[in-house]
Amino acid sequence: MIGSTITPTTHDLGQFEVRRVLPSKMRTMVGPFIFVDQFGPAQLDLGSGMDVRPHPHINLATVTWLFEGAIDHRDSLGSFSTIRPGQVNLMTAGKGIVHSERSPTAERRAGPKLYGMQTWLALPDGKEEIDPAFEAVSDLPVVEDGRAKAIVIMGELWGERAPTTTYADTIYAEIVLEPGGAIPIEEDADERAVMLVGGEAMIDGHALEKFSLSVLQPGRDMTLESKTGARVMLLGGEAFQTRRHAWWNFVSSSRERIQQAKEDWAKGRFPKVPGDEEEFIPLPDGQPKTVTYP
Repeated sequence: MIGSTITPTTHDLGQFEVRRVLPSKMRTMVGPFIFVDQFGPAQLDLGSGMDVRPHPHINLATVTWLFEGAIDHRDSLGSFSTIRPGQVNLMTAGKGIVHSERSPTAERRAGPKLYGMQTWLALPDGKEEIDPAFEAVSDLPVVEDGRAKAIVIMGELWGERAPTTTYADTIYAEIVLEPGGAIPIEEDADERAVMLVGGEAMIDGHALEKFSLSVLQPGRDMTLESKTGARVMLLGGEAFQTRRHAWWNFVSSSRERIQQAKEDWAKGRFPKVPGDEEEFIPLPDGQPKTVTYP
């Protein structure tokens, strides 16, 4: 059964929309997930592209997952990766990192496609200030059963474990159901939620609202099914006992640590991104769109 449904806040960025379900007034986290954005599907104009200029993060890990398109990732560790469907990019901010995400040149020439997920994982107590790191993982387990196919992006699901690093117990998967397809959603995490990102689907007979986050009741096995075909994201993991705060691109158990990060970014104390050093996103003057406290 569905415990609650979180309707996204939609931001129209001109050529594509971004839908944010976490954090929300109703709920801050599901397992370690503290930020969940879904974007697209969209076809951008020839010559244009997505340009997220260099910006900082602390005390979290970003997870980028695409259904269509490609994104060039660069960060202050010197990492460069072209994200494509089937590959997860995990960037661990820890004590501090800066990164940018832009459409590749080849994609701009053809008119970029954008369709995917951007999520943040809060780092658990004792690991918030670890060294920053980056990994791109494409060798992910695929579970197939008749008309159902699932890619295990993080954690262990359906008896398969992804090689992606996890800092807290985490589950994350993309599920594609053909018409008449079904897959069990097992009771294998403290907190679980599903998001319908394409087609139509039901969980235990209850229809899912497209792009909304349906938080599932704990302690129950359920069945996800579709009569006409669907794409669904499953996410969750262990419940955090310590509250996390979010302000702009910063997440921490300490408000003081977020304040320090704000000052560090404003005064240019974060490292630069090699290959993308000319631009940056300034600290917001007022209240940013992502915030869990005033």
